[in-house]
Amino acid sequence: MRTETVSAKRVPILGWILGVGLFLGLVLLVHYSVGWRAILAPWREMPPGLLLLAFLLVLGSYALRTVRVHRYFAPATSGDFLRSFRLILLHNLFNNLLPMRSGETVFPLLMRRDFRIPFSRSLPGLFYLRLMDLHFLLLVGGAVLTWNRGWMGWTALALLLPLPLLAFLLQERMRSALGGTTGRLGRVVSKGMTGLPGTPALFWWTWLWTGVNWGVKLLVFAWILSTFASLPLGTALLGSVTGEMSSVLPIHGVAGAGTYEAGVAAGLLPLGAEAATALRGAVNLHLFVLGASLLSGALALLLPVRKRQGPDGATPGADGTGESREDS
Repeated sequence: MRTETVSAKRVPILGWILGVGLFLGLVLLVHYSVGWRAILAPWREMPPGLLLLAFLLVLGSYALRTVRVHRYFAPATSGDFLRSFRLILLHNLFNNLLPMRSGETVFPLLMRRDFRIPFSRSLPGLFYLRLMDLHFLLLVGGAVLTWNRGWMGWTALALLLPLPLLAFLLQERMRSALGGTTGRLGRVVSKGMTGLPGTPALFWWTWLWTGVNWGVKLLVFAWILSTFASLPLGTALLGSVTGEMSSVLPIHGVAGAGTYEAGVAAGLLPLGAEAATALRGAVNLHLFVLGASLLSGALALLLPVRKRQGPDGATPGADGTGESREDS
């Protein structure tokens, strides 16, 4: 038992060591290959008004993400959009700053604190929403890569497109199969499925707002990347997609340092971007993303959020009533 406890404690320590190592590796790579002065030079040429506009557009994408989460976890979140918005901004901040994907743990903790939503609902819901994010990123990245490359690429995209719908339809069969399950594993899986979309309306709503949210965010990132690195918009769009896809990797540096840049470069280099240009664009885009996260996180602390109370003065539970549901 003591050995298991020691091993569990070593995992986050190793994660921080690896995260700090990636951060230092990026700093040294930039210093000796291109130089920080050359990397940061585009910031002096960027008009402040354009940076402010870009930040406001990214903040708008966070608001669109809030619409998706706010509706997905209704009725527990109903009537308190600002609280949902603050939750999304804080989750985004910690997710971008902490290493090894540890920032994802903030989401279920905030959901439990702010809306009394149990982990058995918030964790499967978050996992499902992340899969929807990944699906849309794959669609956009695939569309950029297959543009003007014949029918085979577009056929692959056509096969990729309906996968979430097929998964939703199979979900109903799984619910039916687990309905009479008495085993512990079956009960756990059945309880976890309560965090998945239970109606076609919720499924389509989530799919729609996933596309709207990511469409705005990726276009802004592509615009910023193309401006910093003087790249075609299509090339910058693929770099933005692969940069965001790097966030799903289990290996994730402190503030995403190293892994995010590698992700952006992975999209730029195959389309003909020079290594120095790719590095300059990736680092500056990452700096913009971190700056937007810090500013929006500070904004979250200033939002006027009222105390949530039910009709009897109790905090509403995950089912919209004044009772909280405990995790088993």
